[in-house]
Amino acid sequence: MEDEATQPLLNKVGPGSRAEEPSRSVRRSWGLFLAAFASTLGPLSAGFVLGYSSPAIPSLRRAGPGPLYLNDDEASWFGSILNVGAALGGVVGGWLVDQAGRKLTLMLCTVPFVGGFTLMTGAQNIWMLLGGRLLTGLASGISSLVAAVYIAEISYPEIRGLLGSCVQLMIVIGILGAYVAGLGLDWRWLAVLGCFPPFFMLLFMCFMPETPRFLLNKQRKQEAEAAMRFLWGKGQEEEEEEEEEQKECSHEGQGFYLEILKNPAVYKPLLIGVLLMVFQQFSGINAMLFYAETIFEEANFKNGSLASVIVGVLQVVFTAIAALVMDRAGRKLLLLLSGVIMAVSCMMFGIYFKITVQIPNNSSHPNLLTYLNPESIGTSPGLPWLAVFSMGFFIIGFSLGWGPIPSLVMSEIFPLRVKGLASGVCILTNWILAFLVTKEFSSLMNVLTPYGTFWLFSAFCVLSIIFTIFFVPETKGKTLEQIEAHFQGR
Repeated sequence: MEDEATQPLLNKVGPGSRAEEPSRSVRRSWGLFLAAFASTLGPLSAGFVLGYSSPAIPSLRRAGPGPLYLNDDEASWFGSILNVGAALGGVVGGWLVDQAGRKLTLMLCTVPFVGGFTLMTGAQNIWMLLGGRLLTGLASGISSLVAAVYIAEISYPEIRGLLGSCVQLMIVIGILGAYVAGLGLDWRWLAVLGCFPPFFMLLFMCFMPETPRFLLNKQRKQEAEAAMRFLWGKGQEEEEEEEEEQKECSHEGQGFYLEILKNPAVYKPLLIGVLLMVFQQFSGINAMLFYAETIFEEANFKNGSLASVIVGVLQVVFTAIAALVMDRAGRKLLLLLSGVIMAVSCMMFGIYFKITVQIPNNSSHPNLLTYLNPESIGTSPGLPWLAVFSMGFFIIGFSLGWGPIPSLVMSEIFPLRVKGLASGVCILTNWILAFLVTKEFSSLMNVLTPYGTFWLFSAFCVLSIIFTIFFVPETKGKTLEQIEAHFQGR
């Protein structure tokens, strides 16, 4: 197996044996943390792309009628077309990460990031705006895939959860950054600001190494040794018998072929990875964010932009908490806790809508909360606060588990020889579902009613709990090779 080629230099242990603890010099090496930080500037940029539409759409509309004025349908496309680009990015990134490598693929992300924001900065019509969003979406899909893979392959087991969770942490920091910057900048200057994180990612990644596993997979032993010295210090065992290494490396270079899908170490993690993305998108997170500003306004928070900032702060704080406890609590426990919190929150949100709902109208403004019955709210002043509490409780739960963990587990469970392709399938699934949920959410509300929609999300959260208990493996403290051996049944 090709992953076995990494065994001598990566301090691999055999299946069933205990992983050796990294040496003291490994723990003192700052190279690993610098490389992880540099790579997460890609997800930071992706987060800024995600948050950009929230302040940009009102800013574009304030300019009044003109070639850049967005009607409701155009605003919907402006917000959701990045999901199409990101889905394409999953396909492109899955191929590039295996062909060009993890480092170079991250550096190449700078081109569509900066190109897209530049196109929006100089936009003269709506098509240029949509084109810029599509390009930045493409870069977001690639960077979210590659950064997770890069960090998983350079980290040792004791801190892989912490560093891997930083992918989602940087995404929500980017979203919050866009919200905060949008309080003082118009849409053009906001697009200019968006060019800076990918530029710094390009600059820093020039000085970071490729992952040792990828280099060994390409039989570039000397470069792999240099990368390990940079990442882990000089204490890592490097001097193994050359003949043993050559024997291990002789198994490398096996590309993807359909027969490999019969291997349980491939199809089992692939199914788990895809289902993790399905449950993440069907948890109701997009619905909660969809209603955030309106819910805060009903609770007498008249500044909708400030409401977005509050939501962003909650995401950052609790994603950071999840990152800090990830390697102690484990992935499964946090996923279970997250699922329970989200299920209860969606149920409470459904109760709120059940109490306040009136017959839905045929408004041409699907982005407005047209289902609330003002008379019900007026007679029960505590009801808006029930919605605020439910939404805040949900965002806390999502940030603790189902926000950061799916991409983390995805980066851990795939064998090296199919990591690019399998990760690309997961990212493609995630962004396509995000696009469908975003575009069809209003239709779902009309068909199922608001409370029925959120109770459906609650049911999916319950299913995610069952899925986690029976199918998601615990990867805490295990090497990537031990995780693969688990799926092999060894």
